[in-house]
Amino acid sequence: MAPTRTHQDAPQIDFVEAPLGLMGLRRFRLQPLDDLGFLFSMRSVENEDVRLFVVAPEPYFPEYSPEVAADAVAPLGLGSTAASLLVVVHPGDDQHPPTANLLAPIVVNPTTGAALQVVLDSDEWPLRARFTVAS
Repeated sequence: MAPTRTHQDAPQIDFVEAPLGLMGLRRFRLQPLDDLGFLFSMRSVENEDVRLFVVAPEPYFPEYSPEVAADAVAPLGLGSTAASLLVVVHPGDDQHPPTANLLAPIVVNPTTGAALQVVLDSDEWPLRARFTVAS
């Protein structure tokens, strides 16, 4: 993924519509949290107190291939560019394992950093999927 850069040299994504439940915030920095580039902290540029964890879904959910309508992501201006997907992670606690929201992926234009969270129409993908590691 090659989104735009901020003054702090962290990749930035700019949501064309604010993500669900994030108080209208639209600009976020992605800070890698592992050496492989799978796990990121997604911190708001507009309110540094707001942070989510997101992952590239492929290593953990190899069958994940959501059907995202082209008109739903038209505002990203993808053209022939393949979109990058991220999913929001719920870290879990002592009693519950971490899970990923596969129902509402974040679709990113890797060239421009434009992003959109899309709520999928089907019930094929869960809101809280447990992690697995692809072999």
